[in-house]
Amino acid sequence: MAKVSIGLRGWRFDEEAILDEDGDLKPIARIPDDDRERIARLATLVTKPCDACWLIHGEAEKRKCRQARVVYGEPLGEVLLCNQHETDFLYWFREEMGHELAGSRHVQNAFHQWFADGGRAPDDYEGTEHVDTDPDGLRQPDPNPRLDPLEEELANMSEEEREALGVDFSDLDL
Repeated sequence: MAKVSIGLRGWRFDEEAILDEDGDLKPIARIPDDDRERIARLATLVTKPCDACWLIHGEAEKRKCRQARVVYGEPLGEVLLCNQHETDFLYWFREEMGHELAGSRHVQNAFHQWFADGGRAPDDYEGTEHVDTDPDGLRQPDPNPRLDPLEEELANMSEEEREALGVDFSDLDL
């Protein structure tokens, strides 16, 4: 079963669990619970700036921030990073004991604190080389899909139907 990222690198999904035969997102109720929460969260994250850039420039200079390209961590405790700051996160996670928080929503706060305190990867630190394995053998979903159909689907659901999904949609403007 192929793994795919949607919108941002980092969170990977089993292709068959989230995409239909045409390569489109399945209706949210047909997506497994764990994936459903991440997919719903991605709808609010794909246009956000890099957390590290935001910590450097602040809200007043947000326009100087690069757009996030990768997400790490758990929903509602995720870290969003541009390509340039991904190495800082990987260094923190691997070498500064960030891995002790794996699976926790505290990853975001801990990384932000480390970074705000001047934490950075050494210049010679190698992050992760992203390699596509047999890219011609896989049907590739749009790397930046329009998640509008997901938001539209959620907006057309009743409050009870959304609650039954067991996902926090408070960040979405429904």
